Formats: sequence, C-alpha cells, structure tokens
Amino acid sequence: MGSFDGIQLPEPYRDTTRKIIHIDMDAFFSAVEERNNPALVGKPVIIAKDPRKTGGKGIVSTANYEARKFGVHSAMSAYEALKRCPDGIFVQGNYQAYRDASSQIREIMHRYTDLVEPMSIDEAYLDVTSNHKQETSAIKLARSIQRDIWKETQLTSSAGVSYNKYLAKIASDMKKPAGITVITPEKALDFLKDLPIEKIPGVGPKTAERMHQLQIYTGGDLLQMEQLDLIHHFGKMGLSLYRKARGIDNKPLTIDRERKSVGKEHTYGNVLRSEDDVQVQLKRLAGEVGAALERVEKQGKTIVLKIRYRSFDTLTRRISLPTYVQKSDELFTAATELWNEYGQIEREVRLLGISVTNLEPIQYQPISLFSYK
Repeated sequence: MGSFDGIQLPEPYRDTTRKIIHIDMDAFFSAVEERNNPALVGKPVIIAKDPRKTGGKGIVSTANYEARKFGVHSAMSAYEALKRCPDGIFVQGNYQAYRDASSQIREIMHRYTDLVEPMSIDEAYLDVTSNHKQETSAIKLARSIQRDIWKETQLTSSAGVSYNKYLAKIASDMKKPAGITVITPEKALDFLKDLPIEKIPGVGPKTAERMHQLQIYTGGDLLQMEQLDLIHHFGKMGLSLYRKARGIDNKPLTIDRERKSVGKEHTYGNVLRSEDDVQVQLKRLAGEVGAALERVEKQGKTIVLKIRYRSFDTLTRRISLPTYVQKSDELFTAATELWNEYGQIEREVRLLGISVTNLEPIQYQPISLFSYK
C-alpha cells in the first residue's frame, strides 16, 4: 500500500471467479467476401477501393491472411497495399453483408448468455459464469460457440478464455485463425511475465516508446514497477498498468439493457425449396418472436423479414404498421406479406428471420373483478 497526494492506495484485489470469453472473427470482411464468392478463396483479398481506379486514393479496411503475408494491413493506404501486393484483389466491400453476418453471430452468442458486450462488428465479450447451457466449462462453451458460428455462417473465429476481459482479449489473438487460447488464474502471472508490453490492450506505440525509455519491455518488467512510479509517469493509466501486470481487471461487461428490437432467425441445413416450406417456417418464427415479445413485455410497429438465399445473397425488407402488434398471427400476416412481395423461392432459401422494431411497452388493461351489463 502507498499514498499519492495523501490518498492511500490499497493493493487491488484479483477476482478470479468469473469466466469470460472473447470471440474475434478472423479477417472478417474478407472472410465474408470469400464465403460469398468462392473464386476469391486462396487469393490475396484486400477490402478497399481499387487504387488503380481512384488515382491511388482509399484506405484498407482489412485484408485476408494471404494478403497479410505481403505486409498489407488495415488503415494502410490502398496505394501502399498495391505496391506491396501487386496481385492483390481489391474489393470495395459490402457492408450490409458484414452487418447481416455480425447480427447472425450475435444471435448465436445470445443462445449461450445474455451477457454479451459487442466491441465492434466482429468481436465481443461473453460472460459465461452463468449461462443458458448450464455448462461449467468455459473452454467447452467457447469451442461450441466457434463450431456454431462455423456451421451457420461458414466463418471462422478465434477465442480467448480467461477470468477477465483484458486477458481474454489477449488470448483470442494468440492462435489465429480459428484457434482457442486459455489463460487460467494459476497461469496468468507467468503468462504475463513474458508478454511483450505492446501486446497489452491500451498500450499504443507512443506509450510503448515511453515504457522502453524506462526499461519496461515485458509484463515482468512492468511487474517490478511501483504503483506510485507508474502513476507518476503515466497518470491514471499507470494505475491500470499496475493492475494489468498482476492480471487484475474486475470491470464487468457493459450491456445495453434497452432493447431496440426482438427477433429470431433460423439457418436451414436443407434449403427451403417450396412455398409451403416457407410458410411453415414463417409461422414457426412468428410464434417464437411473439413469445419473446411477451416475455419482455414489448410490442412494435415495424416488422422486418430477413431472407438469405442459397447463394448467400441476403435481403432485408420491412413494413411499418399503423398500430402496435405483438401476437404471433399478426406477425405471421405481416411477414407473409413481405415474403409474397419480395421472396423468390426458386432461389432456394438458406435462412429466414423475423424481427420487430419501433418497440414500446405493452399497455395492459386493468382487469375488473366485477362485470357490469
């Protein structure tokens, strides 16, 4: 324990009771493009406008692993990417497809736990200390999530498993692509001792340079620093660094409690080839969404139908109603209307989804104990 400006600084407590998984999709944008266009598989794919058509303008959003072998990375100029990888295939990007895939992956995550904190379109934390599967092994859950994501989206993900968020995030980057790394409480300190300081989340190039000036190159070097010295050199971040060197990060997941939509979707291993099959599935989905709305005591005005065809082309269409609805038959009617107008059964359906937005709480009518005529 030390003091700083007269304030006592107690030794922080390391909570090792939680089970946290960090899921990070592998080269997400380019992976979606390769899935939707198999001709790209095995070739260097760069998500950016083609600099040969833009006069050298543009920034790389991401690149697949084949392109990364040439030193191409996100935030690089497209012109530099072309110089490093002349045979790279530039794809402008289909951000609606990426959002659709991300939504599907979030749906899979929520089957395991309600405690999901999305960090970006392609990564999220899950707290599985308690979970819907009643499974005590976070490792088994992480592998199951990876399998479900692959089975339903044909996209690979990497997973990190630990007792806090920052260690889980470090772990998910250790065995890419499609790997899983576990950092247990017993092994955390030994793991951190050999970790390059640049691998600690939040330590950017400028902070790393300042640390090197202080002869801090690894987590072991950081562990030797006094708490007050780190605060002196790095301010508030110094306290965070002191804790991270000791495997301490007790922050809970940040969950958006306000529901903006309620929905369900299903991916079909055997694609739907008839109108009757579609109607059966729409009825099933409407029933599930109606039950979910009832559980959360919500109703909505906008019904959204999502269709993914065998080709992986995805269509999302919506209809706004004059009144709020919540009953499954009302949802089924609206979804059927959307299907009849926009659906194409001859393209064979791989996925259907129904969701409801523009929500408000259900206004229940008081029940009288007496009736009057």
